[in-house]
Amino acid sequence: MIDEKTSMQSIGELFSLPDVRRAREFFAHKSRAMTPKLMSVSDAVTRFVHDGDYLASGGFGSVRVATAVLHEIVRQRITHLGFAGHTATHDFQILAAGRCFDRCDAAYIVGLEVRGLSPNARRYMESGQVCVTEWSNATLGWRYKAAAMGVPFLPASSLMGTDTFKYSGAKEIECPFTGQKLIAVPALFPDVGIIHVHRADMYGNAQVDGISVADWDIARASKRLIITTERIVSTDEIRRDPSKTMVPYWLTDAVCLVPYGSYPCNMPYEYLSDEAHFAEWMDAEKDQTSLDAFLDKYIFGTRDFAEYLTLKGGEARMAELRALEPLKRGEV
Repeated sequence: MIDEKTSMQSIGELFSLPDVRRAREFFAHKSRAMTPKLMSVSDAVTRFVHDGDYLASGGFGSVRVATAVLHEIVRQRITHLGFAGHTATHDFQILAAGRCFDRCDAAYIVGLEVRGLSPNARRYMESGQVCVTEWSNATLGWRYKAAAMGVPFLPASSLMGTDTFKYSGAKEIECPFTGQKLIAVPALFPDVGIIHVHRADMYGNAQVDGISVADWDIARASKRLIITTERIVSTDEIRRDPSKTMVPYWLTDAVCLVPYGSYPCNMPYEYLSDEAHFAEWMDAEKDQTSLDAFLDKYIFGTRDFAEYLTLKGGEARMAELRALEPLKRGEV
């Protein structure tokens, strides 16, 4: 049991202050005009992702990752990012390969689920080049939620009495109603969020089929938001089922049409993950020389994500992965 008389203190650094008034001021000046926001991934990254920014990546594990944007961040050699390793797998692997971040709020990182640990990401995290603050998946997700709610923190009892709390940036507080000890989980306002979706219109209304996890909150917490989408649809189609509209247009800064934009990750009801390519990534990470050659071939040596897909078999390979992904219930 937790000793109610013993005070706990954390030593983790906060890489993004939960300054609600400053965030509200930023959002108050953000345009809510319903204007077309279609652009290339290259233009979106150039305009909205800058050295030193704090980045939030949507999706869950290796599901619905905004891979095309991550490739472009590496291709443009953007560095000194802060990164939220919430349920991060291939997104973390890509950014670690590019040495793009030097600050990380870590809940789940380095691991690629059943595929094992990313050798390069592990080396990078052990190199001392990255400042790390620890969280659980729940508390890091709640940081987005606090920001989405417009409050500086949320109270919780999770983490109490653990070393994860010690190395977190949370603070112990006393409940004003019961006197019980709780922790304050600080709001997290990323400079930029990236989310891959099933469909969006040109204005940035975006819909997701299936699992969403923290993306609803990421969209509302992020100061700038890049949406990549499997397909562009009309606003009328979006309005036919508004319950699926996870992101309304006024949150979105860029809409990028990127079919297969989550490859090699899984896009629910669209295509399965490419396990052969994941294995290729892992093999290339055995040493820096082979990783450099791999990045030169697939990222630095390609103009965009479409060229990368061509190198991996193009439409023929994507058709194979489509055939492996279960359809939505009721479809034939």
